Amino acid sequence: MSTPRYILALDQGTSSSRAIVFDHDGGIVAVAQKEFTQYYPQPGWVEHDPLEIWSSQNSTAAEAIARANLSSEDIAAVGITNQRETTIVWDRDTGRPVCNAIVWQDRRTAAYCAQLKRDGLEPLVSQKTGLRLDPYFSATKLRWILETIPGVRARAEAGKLLFGTVDTWLLWQLTGRKVHATDVTNASRTLLCNLHTGDWDDDLLKLFKIPRSLLPEIRSCSEIYGHVDRHLYPAGAPISGVAGDQHAALFGQACFTPGMVKNTYGTGCFTLMHTGEKPVVSRNNLLTTVAWKIGGRTDYALEGSVFIGGAVIQWLRDELQLVRNAAELDRLAASVPDAGGLFLVPAFSGLGAPHWDPDARGTMVGITRGTNRAHFCRAALEAIAFQTADLISCMEKDSGLPLKELRVDGGASRSNPLLQFQADLLNTSVVRPKCIETTALGAACLAGLATGFWSDRDEIARNWTVDTSFAPTQKRDRITALRGGWERALTRAKGWEPSS
Repeated sequence: MSTPRYILALDQGTSSSRAIVFDHDGGIVAVAQKEFTQYYPQPGWVEHDPLEIWSSQNSTAAEAIARANLSSEDIAAVGITNQRETTIVWDRDTGRPVCNAIVWQDRRTAAYCAQLKRDGLEPLVSQKTGLRLDPYFSATKLRWILETIPGVRARAEAGKLLFGTVDTWLLWQLTGRKVHATDVTNASRTLLCNLHTGDWDDDLLKLFKIPRSLLPEIRSCSEIYGHVDRHLYPAGAPISGVAGDQHAALFGQACFTPGMVKNTYGTGCFTLMHTGEKPVVSRNNLLTTVAWKIGGRTDYALEGSVFIGGAVIQWLRDELQLVRNAAELDRLAASVPDAGGLFLVPAFSGLGAPHWDPDARGTMVGITRGTNRAHFCRAALEAIAFQTADLISCMEKDSGLPLKELRVDGGASRSNPLLQFQADLLNTSVVRPKCIETTALGAACLAGLATGFWSDRDEIARNWTVDTSFAPTQKRDRITALRGGWERALTRAKGWEPSS
């Protein structure tokens, strides 16, 4: 039998499930993708069908292997990366979910979070978890299921139910219902895991009234969790890498030393800075999170989230119909030297880090008679870069680590005008790698490390190659003036809606 030469990464996202086959050089051999249904049963509620998540991911795994003209024996290991915080509860014996998955975007527990804040509990929760009391995270979603779905709490306390984020659900299915576990990055996004011990926290379980029997075992990001069931593809392959999507992207970008930063330009933007072996407490409204755990060592990161990143491009295309596609927007944005004094704050659903202002709303200021379509396009790209620069400024203050370069990925990272302006704002290099599928690549690398497919991180870092590097070109006084204008625009966007 020949030596397995490929890694399969399962990339389970918010709107689709994907499977990517990577070779030893980190190159993509085959990709399969399948979208699945989004459910919005009430305003602010977002759900997925867990069985559809599983079936879509299972089918893409088989399809990617077939597209690469491979068999299960060719796959050395499987890595899993996933949408974080999304919450699933299912029957231990039958495997049937008790209700739809409650997605990370869901806001149904906002009133409960507000009450906990009024009760003065956020400092305790933040100290233990590095997070904020927000519906974004899993614990309040899980409590809602236990309190609201008839009979569920009694079944949970009798040990008949299991909880998991999406990684846990996939792992349980892939191993033929044998392994109920999660990795520390996904656990660290639940509001139930103690950031300092890496284990479930009894005080937090008591606060949210969560039975410990529901919870998966917390393990490292790079170890053999189990093997794929013989009835599935790739049968018998070890599942040996698990990490939440943003942590996997940080690893896939080879950000292995403190001070290294990646930004994912997706629908939103997620910026993570590797801060080393000790968690850095943010004083600038960022989140402290686990970067990954490999062997006995845990590395940490600071994280900032921008709610509207690439989605502002979709807004200009679909709602304002100013452009037909992102390529046209890029061409128009590049056709003018600047936005002509126009500033767009895309606070369509409030502002994320570091502002955390749910009452902010989208604002456009600085319009003159000479403002045209190209200026709108330019201002949209600049808004993405301004928001990212704000996050990185906070990270530098919190960590004391100056930014040396920014590594980027995600769909909007294909925009050269965006990345050039980002480099100008940050006054440092912005680097786009040849492989921008860094989330899936990170999961593959974690899986390959555990099985000896790659010997160490140095070998992985050598596979990371640059596509384009953008160096700053603007004068600093010009950038200082632009950032001042952005700050003034932010003040006009904040607090627009009456506080609920």
